[in-house]
Amino acid sequence: MLKIGLLGAGRIGQVHAVNIVAHPQSELVAVSDKFDDAAQNLARAHGAVVRTSEEIIADPAIDAVLIATSTDTHADLMEAATAAGKAVLCEKPVDLDLKRAVDCLARCKPHGKPVMVGFNRRFDPNFNSLKSAFDKGEIGKGELLSITSFDPAPPPVSYVKVSGGIFRDMAIHDFDMACWIYGELPQKVTAIGSSIVDPEIGKAGDFDTAITTLEFSGGRMAVIKNSRRAAYGYDQRIEFLGSDGLLVAHNVLENTVEIITRAGATKAKPEHFFLERYAKAYQIEWNNFIEGVEGATELAVTLQDGINALIVAEAAALSAREGRTVDVAKEIPV
Repeated sequence: MLKIGLLGAGRIGQVHAVNIVAHPQSELVAVSDKFDDAAQNLARAHGAVVRTSEEIIADPAIDAVLIATSTDTHADLMEAATAAGKAVLCEKPVDLDLKRAVDCLARCKPHGKPVMVGFNRRFDPNFNSLKSAFDKGEIGKGELLSITSFDPAPPPVSYVKVSGGIFRDMAIHDFDMACWIYGELPQKVTAIGSSIVDPEIGKAGDFDTAITTLEFSGGRMAVIKNSRRAAYGYDQRIEFLGSDGLLVAHNVLENTVEIITRAGATKAKPEHFFLERYAKAYQIEWNNFIEGVEGATELAVTLQDGINALIVAEAAALSAREGRTVDVAKEIPV
């Protein structure tokens, strides 16, 4: 039974708390948050105690921490936790600054503790099945990957101003998926963006709609489409064209009922947002972390994976800003 400290009691921290408590090999013993009421409510709901992040990290009885705090605290907390001998699962991104993320890896690695970055979409059963089918050669050589990722509604502008932008905050999940599926970093990145959903997002210096093209070795490509608004729900799809066929992972719908009449056919909308759409993925992610800490398997997402996704995000942001293609190896120093 691994004793777990949860750093961060916000929306995603609450999701993780449920999975920690539900797992037969983990026990939530302590919670911290800069808002005491949030920490108290979450700790009370799951039989844990409220402590500061520093106290949790310093406690030798706690085996691992899950970091669900604001992005600007991630690197510092990972470094402190690994130095204290703890395994870490940290929500994405590692940091908004690539150099700081690289420094974090260098400081965490010597301690030899497991560190996972929370790119939970790799654990979605549908996306994982698509990846497995590709690895087995079901469609031959992969040639054109298309990832659609649309949110149901834009976030508040106050969030946009501190998020790091659509490429580091939202599309970074899709960059990780593309690198994971192809098994490498892209060589070139071309991105365009606009603010057609909410002009205030544009005034804040960000985009709410973007398309990114990734060029991989051997001429293989990926196209990633992102929008902060899809009026019909949370749109998450993948199509992967290969030399021998096509792989498709469709949206997960609110239910599987389809109504067919003389007038036509209708079915349910996609799940509303990520909490519903990726509920199972978060459970599988936590199970992989527990098994990785116990040495039963390798962690599916490493700190280096987190850095790789940030490299692509940096390239996309530069490309969109300057209106040109970015050579990743030459222009994004790590």
